Formats: sequence, structure tokens, C-alpha cells
Amino acid sequence: MKKMEQEIQLHQSHNNSFKNKVKNLVQSQQFQSAIIAIILLNGLIIITETYFTDNRFLLTIDQIIVWVFVLEMVLKVFGLGAKKYFSDRWNIFDFTIVAASLIFYATPFVSVLRLIRVLRLIRMIPAIPALRKIIDALMKSVPALTGILGLCMLIFTIYAIIGTTFFSEVLPYEFFGSFHTSLFTLMQVVTFESWASQVARPIIAAVPWAWAYFVSFIVIGALVILNLVVAVILSYLGQEDDALRQEQMDRLYKENQELKDDIKEIKELILESKKIHIKSK
Repeated sequence: MKKMEQEIQLHQSHNNSFKNKVKNLVQSQQFQSAIIAIILLNGLIIITETYFTDNRFLLTIDQIIVWVFVLEMVLKVFGLGAKKYFSDRWNIFDFTIVAASLIFYATPFVSVLRLIRVLRLIRMIPAIPALRKIIDALMKSVPALTGILGLCMLIFTIYAIIGTTFFSEVLPYEFFGSFHTSLFTLMQVVTFESWASQVARPIIAAVPWAWAYFVSFIVIGALVILNLVVAVILSYLGQEDDALRQEQMDRLYKENQELKDDIKEIKELILESKKIHIKSK
């Protein structure tokens, strides 16, 4: 019985040792660099397939890449543990993409398969920390951006109604003929796409005060709103840096306190040993 328990413990120790090796492998920089290189190769294959449709050699390489991604996923699940692996939303995203690649690989829906192949390129985001940081900041800023989106919709609605009311007879129907066409025209204006020659100048020639309409809309819509969006995103990027800095400071403070406690214990031991030495004399 005792021998069996020892064998079980030895077997568990061997499994833990192997699991730690796999964990160190999937967390190593070399492993991450290799995965990034494979994702880039995958992108190159997808681009090449647009020139050589249904090429057997390219399809074979694509299949190999899919199974490499499957192997990567299995190694991560084994090394990190299923609970820790699926606690990270980026790992869940990777798992979904790889699983979809396997499920739809033999599907007759070619367009779906091509879409899944393209989505594999998005795996570059979790593979590169800098990209992952930007996307995380964007996701965190979504609640704040909804307020700006509401303000943007209000401004567009007001200016679209004004444009439809006063300019519907000046330009053809597709510019300010209705509310929805006015919204599309304002989108063209706010992106500075041929707005002066195609939209603004013809209207100003017929309605002289229209310059105030376009200038005010560009200042509010293009400059103010855009700067608000950039400011919100940058603030969340800064918050992540501050949080990381605070976490590092907390860790350093904790280590410093532990070091002080160790020094205090050493001093007490030294003083106690001196007292014992004096008494012995």
C-alpha cells in the first residue's frame, strides 16, 4: 500500500514537472514570437490565395497552420490549466477562432470559410501586448464614448433637419432631398470628402448664409467631437499605465515591508544571542 502511494506521488510529481515545462514554454518569448510569425505567414497565404484561387499547395499550408493553432491551444490549456486559460477573454477569443476554423473547414459555404480565415489574422492582437493594450483601452472607453455618440447623433439630427428644410431645392435629391440623404451628406462633409466643391460651394452660391451652416458643423462635428473621442481614449490608455505603475509600487512596498520585517527578526536574534553569550560568561 505504501509503495503504491509512493508510485502515485512520483507519478503526480512527474506530471506537475511536465506541466510546468509546458507552462514555461507557452509563456516564453520565443514561443510567442513563433506564433506571431505563423499568424503573419497565415496572412501571406490568405493574400496569395486571392491571386491563385483553390491552389492545392496553399490550401495544404493553410491546413497545417490550422493544426499548428490547435496544438498551440492544447498546449496552453494543458500548461496553464483550463480554469486559468478560460479566465482570460483573449484566450476565449483565440479558442473561438480556432474552433470555428475546425468546424467550418469542411463546410460547403466558401464565403464563411474565407471569413474565418481572415478572422484568424485578428489573433495578432492578443499575441502582441501593445495591440492588446490599445484594444483593452478601447473596450473600457466604450461606456464613456456612448455619451459622445449620443451628442454626435443629436448634432447630426439638428443639422440634417436644417439642411433638408433650407437646401432641398438647391441640390439634387441625393444630397439634401430627405432626412436620411441629408445625414449621408453630412457624413461626407464631416469626413472632408469633396465637401467644398460638391456640396458647400453650390449651396453657398444660391444661399449666401449657408457658409455659417457648414463652418459651424465642421467645427462642432469634425473638430470638437473627434477631439473628445481621442481625449477619452487617451485618458483610458493613461489609466491603464497608472494602474500598472500603482501595482508595481504596491509590490515594491510589500517587498520592502517584508525586508524590514526580516531585518528586524535578524536584529532580535543577534541581540538575543548576545544576551545568551553574556550570561554564559
